[in-house]
Amino acid sequence: MTDKKVLVIVPFPLDDQGVANRKDQLQAVDLGPGITFDFRPVKAAPALYDSHHDYVLADISIFEAGLSAQDDGYDAVCIDTMSDSGMNALRSVLDIPVISPGRASFLTALMFANNFSVLTQWDPWKGLYSKTLREYGLEHKCVSIRSPNIPPDVSNLLGGKEEDVFPLLLATAEQCIADGAEALCLGSTTMHQSHAWLAERLPVPIINPGPLTYKLAETALALSLRHSRASYPKPHVYMPDMIRGMLDGGARVQQAKG
Repeated sequence: MTDKKVLVIVPFPLDDQGVANRKDQLQAVDLGPGITFDFRPVKAAPALYDSHHDYVLADISIFEAGLSAQDDGYDAVCIDTMSDSGMNALRSVLDIPVISPGRASFLTALMFANNFSVLTQWDPWKGLYSKTLREYGLEHKCVSIRSPNIPPDVSNLLGGKEEDVFPLLLATAEQCIADGAEALCLGSTTMHQSHAWLAERLPVPIINPGPLTYKLAETALALSLRHSRASYPKPHVYMPDMIRGMLDGGARVQQAKG
């Protein structure tokens, strides 16, 4: 495979350190020498992804961040949130693969088990998984959605909180297994720092969503695969300038609020 470039869309307008915390996910997966990953934060975003209000804003913000990916020379796009925000819209306008971690995690879990549970961090995120599971027709395969209800830090993630948070996640994972879950999906890419620690202590596979998307992007490119135009038709009237204008305005509003 000739050298390939993948754009990873970070779902918050983070500073360099916040983006670096997301980029650390690359350390969890072996990738070929002919592929590189660039991480691009969105211009503006909802605060916490905790409601349908936020889901709509997230779709628009991630859609806008990926609009130029193909023209910018990228060969694939990965979306760095389990909400799969913007995936459908980006697939409708891009001819390169667009990989999202929610769908990828659920379907990968079902490659290795008969069912799964979602292990998340914060109770208000549960509606997000219910939404995507319903859209994908996989509600019957999800045994439970559990969390220790720890508020997220979308910039610093779990760094510095390992001794407090990891045991709570482990106890919650064990509850999922007691529910009958034969595999687990981490509920957020913000939880990636806990994956290796949890995997060593759990008797079932646990899916790390971000690194999974990177490997799937590499695989899709190696196999010359991309989304179906029958499933994701192109718009008859494409309005990228309107989308960019909406996000430029949103970014000004968020910057003004500090």
